[in-house]
Amino acid sequence: MAETNILVIKLGAFGDFLYALGPMQAIRRHHPTARLSLLTRPAYRDLAERSGLFDEIQIDDEPKAWNIAGVLRLRRWLRGAGFTRVYDLQTSDRTSSYRKLFCPGPWPEWSGIVPGDPLYHHYKRPTLTHTIDRQREQLRIAGINDVARSDVSFMDGDITRFALSVPFVLLIPGSSAKMKIKRWPAEKYADLANRLAAKGLTPVVLGGAEEADAIEVILSACAQAVSLSGQTTIFDIPALGRRAASAIGNDTGPMHAVALTGCPTVAIFSELSFPAKAGPRGEHVRLLVRENLADLPVDEVEAAVMPR
Repeated sequence: MAETNILVIKLGAFGDFLYALGPMQAIRRHHPTARLSLLTRPAYRDLAERSGLFDEIQIDDEPKAWNIAGVLRLRRWLRGAGFTRVYDLQTSDRTSSYRKLFCPGPWPEWSGIVPGDPLYHHYKRPTLTHTIDRQREQLRIAGINDVARSDVSFMDGDITRFALSVPFVLLIPGSSAKMKIKRWPAEKYADLANRLAAKGLTPVVLGGAEEADAIEVILSACAQAVSLSGQTTIFDIPALGRRAASAIGNDTGPMHAVALTGCPTVAIFSELSFPAKAGPRGEHVRLLVRENLADLPVDEVEAAVMPR
């Protein structure tokens, strides 16, 4: 196909966006001279810009159907850009519906879940196929076969400002406030923090306002624990992962970011988080799964920690 204008669609969430970086990087390699645009959410603009993959980054306001002005504004941008191919890495009903906005044509090739297109990727939804495998198959159908693990080496920050005592271990006790079922109990993180400190490892706790309650439990119980709550950027987190002895965390974006750096990681998953679909991968990862995370003993998590 002619190397002209290519659109990638990926809205989020953070962990999903990180796993989509590998496919995005493969798309750029496959279309080295194309003008490559990204349609995403505001939260990921800086990340997308830092990646160096895109010539243009457009923010999707995700207009509701009744927001006629918003829908028309999105339609004007999509049609005006002259896209010849779209890689829909979000593959949601919303983003699939964007193909209709090209009516009455010309129509770009559409890599996604829109039936009838030559690049249609059919799979049963919802699926337990891992995100990595699903997107690799999607891109294979589109002629892209060299999809590697997401390279997050460009995500780096100056963490010397934290003046951390080494060796340190990252504790990531949070999750979305709406999905607290994904959280291993904070009291168990506190117990683990004391055990790690007794081995000469500094427990460093990551999180934000949504995790404040869990972080306070850990800090109150472990005098050696250090909190970086609210102090880190999305670029600091991989930087910390590269320098940490190990990391232990729930199913949340920062844990996935750390795991992608190759940091020895213990990922704690409820079965309701669908670990077969979303769990981190690699020889450096230990995945611990329970239906009820309160049933996961501290001894088992401690035994899984493998400091480098």
